[in-house]
This record gives sequence, C-alpha cells and structure tokens, in this order.
Amino acid sequence: MVMPGCQSMTSTYEGEQHVIAAAQHILKVLGENKSLTDDFRRVLTELDSHLSAMTIITESKRRGFAEVEEQLKCAERKVRRWDSNPSLIWDSGPTEASEYIQAVNEIHTVMETLGGLSMNDHGRPKELAFRAQCVQQIAMSRLEEELYHILVQHKQSFELKNISFPSRVDFVYDESFVSVEDEIINDTSQRDNSGRESNEYTVDLIDPLLIPDIKSIASVMFASGYDREFCEAFIGNRKDALDEHLSNLEIQKLSIDDVLKLEWDALSCEIKKWVWAVKIIIRVYLASEKRFCNQILGDFGSHDSYCFVEISRASIFYLLNFGEAIAMGPYKPEKLFRFLDMYEVLADLHLDMEGLFSEVANAFVMSEFHDLLRRLGDSASATFLNFRNAIALDSSMHPFPRGEIHHLTRYVMNYIKTLTAYCDTLNVLLKDQDVDDPNPVFETDNGQDICTSAFSPMGCHLRSITSALESNLIRRSKLYKDGSLEHIFLMNNIHYMVQKVKGSELRLFFGDEWIRKHNGKLQQHATSYERATWSFVVSLLRDDGRTSLKERCRRFSNAFDDVYKIQTRWCIPDLHLREDLQISTSQKVIPAYRAFLGINSRNGSDKYIKYTSDDMEKMLLDLFAGSSMSLRNSRSNSHKW
Repeated sequence: MVMPGCQSMTSTYEGEQHVIAAAQHILKVLGENKSLTDDFRRVLTELDSHLSAMTIITESKRRGFAEVEEQLKCAERKVRRWDSNPSLIWDSGPTEASEYIQAVNEIHTVMETLGGLSMNDHGRPKELAFRAQCVQQIAMSRLEEELYHILVQHKQSFELKNISFPSRVDFVYDESFVSVEDEIINDTSQRDNSGRESNEYTVDLIDPLLIPDIKSIASVMFASGYDREFCEAFIGNRKDALDEHLSNLEIQKLSIDDVLKLEWDALSCEIKKWVWAVKIIIRVYLASEKRFCNQILGDFGSHDSYCFVEISRASIFYLLNFGEAIAMGPYKPEKLFRFLDMYEVLADLHLDMEGLFSEVANAFVMSEFHDLLRRLGDSASATFLNFRNAIALDSSMHPFPRGEIHHLTRYVMNYIKTLTAYCDTLNVLLKDQDVDDPNPVFETDNGQDICTSAFSPMGCHLRSITSALESNLIRRSKLYKDGSLEHIFLMNNIHYMVQKVKGSELRLFFGDEWIRKHNGKLQQHATSYERATWSFVVSLLRDDGRTSLKERCRRFSNAFDDVYKIQTRWCIPDLHLREDLQISTSQKVIPAYRAFLGINSRNGSDKYIKYTSDDMEKMLLDLFAGSSMSLRNSRSNSHKW
C-alpha cells in the first residue's frame, strides 16, 4: 500500500531532478560558445560544479529517505495487520508480542530520524513524518487495549489467613434486662496486643510472569511520548481492582450522613468490617500495589509515586471519612470498644502509612490520617470519662428483685474487665486526665511487690469507676423496705465485684489491698444482715419474766416462719457465698435454740416446740435459694398448738 504522501514525495524529488538537469543542459550549451571570456567560462565551470554537487546530495537524500520509508513500511505492515485482527497480541504468544513492540520502536526511530524538521517544512520528509505519526497513534491505542486486557485477565486474588484481628463483644446495657450472661466476653488473652505482626505481607496482585510484558508496553509508550495515556489506563484499571477488593471485604461506600443514620447493631457490624478491611488494605493490598507500581514505573522518575497515589487516593479517603463519621459521636459506652479498635489499628498502621506516602507531595494524605487518629483518641477518652458519669447518674425507682446481682454491676465489671486488653492504649489516652481515686494504691515497706499497673492512669480510672458503681449500689439498696435484704443485695454485688477483680487482669490494676478492703465490707454486711434479721428472732427465746413459755415458743416459731417464707425467695447466686452466710446464720441461731430447748426440756416444753434443732438447721440451708419453700416440706415434726 502506497500512501498519498509517498506519491507527493516522489513527484517532488523528480521535479528537483528535472530543474537541475535543465540547468546543467543550459550550462553545456553556453559552454560551447567560442566567444566566451575566460572569467565567464570560469563562472560557468563553478556553477556546473555546484549543480553536480546538488545532484549528488539530492541522490544521497533520495537513497536515505528510501531506507527510512522502507523501515516505516515494514513497521506499518506489522501494526496494521493487528488493526483489523480481533485477537489480542499478547494472547498470541511471546513472538507476536515481541514483533509488535519492535515495530512500534521502529516507528519511533523513524520519527526521531525525521525529528529535526520544523513544522513549516514541506515536501517528502514532512509527509513521511506525518505518516509515521498516524501509524504510531494506531499502535498506542492498541497497546492501551492490550495493557488493560493483561491487567484484567492476569490479576491474582489472595487470602490472608495469618492475620487475625478478633472483633470485640458488644456491650449494651438496658434497665429492662431480666438477665445478663455473665461470661459475655471471649478470653481477651487471645487478642493481638503486641502491635505489628512479625511478618510483613506483600502479595502478587498480577501474575509475576506478566511483569516484563507490562514493562515493555510502558517503556515503548513512554519512549513514544504517550506516558500520560499509559498512566491514565494503568490508574483506571488499578482503581477498579482496588474497588473490587473493597467490595470483597464487604465494605459499603457509605456517606457520612448514611453512617450517622445507622442503628447501633448495623453500625457496629460496619465498624468491625472497617477495622479488618483497613488493616488488609493498607498493610497488604496497598503495600503490594506500591511495589507493583514500582516494578512497572520505577524507571520513569516519579511516575510510580504519582500513579500509586492516584490509585489509592479515593479508597483511602473513603476509609478515613468513615472513621471521621464514627468519631463524631455520640459517646455512648458501647462505642468505646469500637473507638479503641479503630484507634489501635490506625496507630498500628502508622509506620505502614508513612512508608506508603512518604513523599512530600503526599503530605496531605498523612495529615488526614493523623487528624483521624487524634479524633478517635479524643472520642475514646471522652467516652471512657463519660462512662463513669453514666454509672453515677444511672438510677431506678424500684428495688432489684430478690436482692440479686444487679445488671449494672455485671455490665460494669465485665466492661472494665474487657478494657484491660486495651491498657497500653488507654494509659496513653488517659495520662493527662485527672481523676479522684477513692482507693489509691500506696507503696509498702514490707517487701510486697505491687504491680506498676496499679499506679497507671488506667488503674486510677478503673478504681474510680468501681467507686461510682458502689455509690450507685448503695443508693439502690435504700429502695428496699426490708433492711436485711438491703445487706443481701450489697453482699451479692460487692462479692461479684471482688470475684471479677480476683479472677482477671483487673487484679493488677486494683491490688490486693483493694480486695482485702472489699472482703471486709462483705463481712460487715453479713454481720449487719444477721443482726437485722436474727437478733430479734433469737431475742424472742429469752425469758423476760413476763412472757409465758408457750407464748415465747409461739412468737419465735412465727417469726422464724416469716423469715423462712420471705428469705427462701431471696437469692444469693454464688454457692460459696450462700453457704458461708447459711453457716454463719446457723452458728448464731442453732446454739441459742438448742440452749433454749435444753433449759426448758424439764418444763414440758415439747408440746410447744414446733421444730427440733435439726429441723431448723436443715431449714436454714433453704435460705437464699431464690424460690419459695413450703414449711410442710421443710420440717420433720408437726406439733399442734
């Protein structure tokens, strides 16, 4: 195929040759004139030499342009052969791909050879350059298609089973709860609290065997001046791949308004997915993407950094904007663990982000990242501090049934137990937050070791929280009309608090002195209960000189029956605490009752005695079981009055 430009260049060359030949013919005719002077003949000779030189130069150019034209023709045939072929070059084998790249390079060589011509040049060289440019445009368009195909067809998926970031349990408190599972949290020792993993994760996002092919496309497009077109195609494909990966991680692209409208259950689910996704995206995917950009574009100046930022910018800012929406509040207690999870994952990823966006031109990304980290930290601190205030203000108009462990007690103690897994983070966030510690831990001079956690900011704040809880429980205990049940209620709740501290990492923050002090409170309430309940009942056995033996037996039995019917409905859930109080009560009541029976056995008291001491001892073991017991089922003798 001969293009119109080629025909024009041929006619131009032939016209030049005709002019030179005509001039040489004129010189020859003039030279045959015998009457010419020597000077004129010398001028004609010099002019003939110039025309001969022009003939040689023109012939040389003709041969050079012919070689360039032949080179272009050969390259053009290879390019146009694929222009109408629906098959993909790189799917047809390495030989075809190599030949195509070679053809594009030859076109570039032709254009460089002709590159010295100005835009105002005319004639054959200019037309040849225009023809090469047209073929180059066709080739560049085809290379963009091939690039997209390679990136799509040879992308690689990955699964990371070695990275774990356990989700936390949701804490939701409601006064209407009728029961609360005690062990509502998983073992926090399983939580990864060591910061960064020991291994760095990068994966192949594209089949590594195709890296040389992609680089060859990049090289020829950059050499041809089509670097912008290559980058646009590359960025577009990689952005689509990143969006697809976010979708695979179940990340919905929600606006800030959408996030703020979500109910807590749905929002908590989205936060869990965000925490997992942001770690995978930054530590694994973007690290791998940056490596891939460097592999392809590392030899072309700052293009690798530019492309990486353009690829990642939208997704990074979406993830950061989601965090901003969460940090807006409100600061409800159940959100604290989500705030801490989000804060910790970003703090853990700080060095990763610095590595990804270290260039000065990318400072705006790191600025947004640091702002979010600070805001999440502030939100976590505010929520933690508000938690104590919420406990202090929590109130009710009704006493808690059967004197059991209050839901608030279970909630608070399990809440702070889980917080111990975040101790390093909370110590950082709370270090400048003052708090009144009602149970300070002091150094001792008896050689006893005290864990440094007890002196930490978190230790002071946790003891302040339990102090607020105790004050709340004392107020609630005043709602009981029966003073004895008031003490049972406080015993149950204080015992629960002590057991939670003793049996968990909380012990490190509270110290053994706190445990001893609260065990002392527990004993005080047990003693107060016995006095409030049994001192009066036992006093009915005493002979005051005015009341008959029959009346004393009747009054004692009635009082005991009343206590039995009421206090068997009361509940002490902890078996050991229940048994301890039952034994303590027996030690106060049974000896006095046996002494009474012994003193009055000779006075015919048997007909007035309703229970034997063994009966009564067994009945005392029915107390605090949480269900009403029948008196008939609780005694072995039945005497008529």
